[in-house]
Amino acid sequence: MDKNVGIADRSKAFAIRIIKACSFLDEKPGICRTLSKQLLRSGTSVGANIRESRSAQSDKDFLHKMEIALKEARETEYWLEILIESEVVEKSKFYSLLQEADEIVKILVASTRKIKERLNGNKLRSKKIVIARDKHSEFTSTVNSKAIPPS
Repeated sequence: MDKNVGIADRSKAFAIRIIKACSFLDEKPGICRTLSKQLLRSGTSVGANIRESRSAQSDKDFLHKMEIALKEARETEYWLEILIESEVVEKSKFYSLLQEADEIVKILVASTRKIKERLNGNKLRSKKIVIARDKHSEFTSTVNSKAIPPS
């Protein structure tokens, strides 16, 4: 997969590949259909949650949706591993899907970590300082803690 493709487009392309893989699994009898349904739900949910994050109502909501996408990507990895390791499918047919799931997980881990750092950094960095005070009022300002020299 092209490294310059955004995570939303990448996860959508991944979902399409998952759908095709599940169509292949549905043609097989027995347990393949059950596993196919699990794989289909989690594999297509990754991109859906990433897409939904675009309409997040806050930074926390955005983080929450991206964390759900991460959970779904990890679940998808699990089902792909089960299919391959149980030899229900040939490793050569599904291994590239497993590699892509792993790449998506890595991207989402890095993204959620960065969002958390930004959210936590914003909380830690803002401090209220008194600029001026008189008998009747106090004027305060919120400033970045990096601008405040150490005491």
